[in-house]
Amino acid sequence: MARHSVTSLRAPAGPARRGLLLLLLLPLGLAACATNSPPPAPPPTVTSFAPGYGAIEDGGFHISGVPDAKLKERNRRALVDDPTGEPPGTLVVDPANRFLYLVQENGKALRYGVGVGREGLEFTGTAEVATKKAWPRWTPTNDMIAREPEKYRQWAGGMAGGEANPLGARALYLYKNGKDTLYRIHGTNQPWSIGQAVSSGCIRMMNQDVIDLYGRVPNGTKVVVLPTTAEGTSASTSSGYPGPAAL
Repeated sequence: MARHSVTSLRAPAGPARRGLLLLLLLPLGLAACATNSPPPAPPPTVTSFAPGYGAIEDGGFHISGVPDAKLKERNRRALVDDPTGEPPGTLVVDPANRFLYLVQENGKALRYGVGVGREGLEFTGTAEVATKKAWPRWTPTNDMIAREPEKYRQWAGGMAGGEANPLGARALYLYKNGKDTLYRIHGTNQPWSIGQAVSSGCIRMMNQDVIDLYGRVPNGTKVVVLPTTAEGTSASTSSGYPGPAAL
C-alpha cells in the first residue's frame, strides 16, 4: 500500500512533465522582464525660441537663446513706420519708450527694444558711432566706482570680453565733438532688463539684436538720443512725433 502511494505522487513523465515545468517557470520569466526593462524615458523638454533669438555660437562664446514665452512682443526686432523724421541711416534712441530705431529708406525704420539708464544717469543729445568692438573689454567709470564701490571696484582694472561681461557681444562707442561720451550701445547678459531703466546710462540691447545692429551700422553713424520730459515721455512727442505706441 505504501509503495502504491509513492508511485502515485511521482511527477508525470514526458511531454506532460515538460508542460508542468514551463507553467512553473513562466511567472519567474515575466518577473525578470519587468525588473530588467528600463523605465520609460520622460518626454524631452522643448524650449521654443523666438524667431531671430535662438542660441548662437559667436567668436568662441555661447549666447543663450531667448525663450519665446519670455520675450515681450514690444521688444522684438521689427520693421515699422519711421516715427522719427531723421534721415536714413540715423540711429534714434527713445529712452522714455525703451526703443532704438535705425532709420531706413521709404519711410521705414528697424525698431529694437532696449534698456536705458536710470533717471539722472542717461545721456541725451547727438553723438556719433566712433568705433565698434566685438566682445569688448569693460571698465567701469570712476563715477560708477564712486557710486557703488562694493560692486565696481573689483573691476577697476577692466574685465575681458566674454559671456559674463556686462557689455555683451558687441559695443558701439558714442563720441561727441571728438570726445568719448563714455556711453555705449551694447549687448547684455541680462535679457530680462530690456524695456527697463536699470543701466548706468548706457543703452543695452539683447545680444542677438546688437549683433544684428552691429552689422548694419558703420563708424560715423549719427546717433540721436531723445531727452525725456518730467512726465516720462520723449520731448519730441509733443511736437509731432507720434511715439511708438502709435505704430
